[in-house]
Amino acid sequence: MIVAPAAPEHREGWLALRAALWGEEAGDPADLPEDDGNFVALLDGRVIGFAEAAVRRDYVNGCDGSPVLFLEGLYVDPGHRRQGVAGALVAAVADWGRAQGCAEFASDAELANIDSHAMHRALGFVETERVVYFRREL
Repeated sequence: MIVAPAAPEHREGWLALRAALWGEEAGDPADLPEDDGNFVALLDGRVIGFAEAAVRRDYVNGCDGSPVLFLEGLYVDPGHRRQGVAGALVAAVADWGRAQGCAEFASDAELANIDSHAMHRALGFVETERVVYFRREL
């Protein structure tokens, strides 16, 4: 398995895994963003996982400073889970974030997604707080 920055030749596999993670909310970006903290895990040239990250300069819950590296999305094909793929992707993202000047690495998960909570803990993340969001139509 190889972890590499996402590139145009990974677009099809990347989009398929984004759709598996986010469904219709994944959208269909016209171009695969390169050099933006987007990484893919490849096995025999096939995309088996991806990680998308961003550098956030606004307040990030549970963090003390800025900028903060934020894991926007992480997904591994179910047939390749528990084989170190997520860990390798997160390590690549962490290296990229350090190069961007980040000293903290944050992420989030839905409250009910206990599998994601367990994965985050296994990857070295520590839960900092829980929050409920509200909205109101205007």
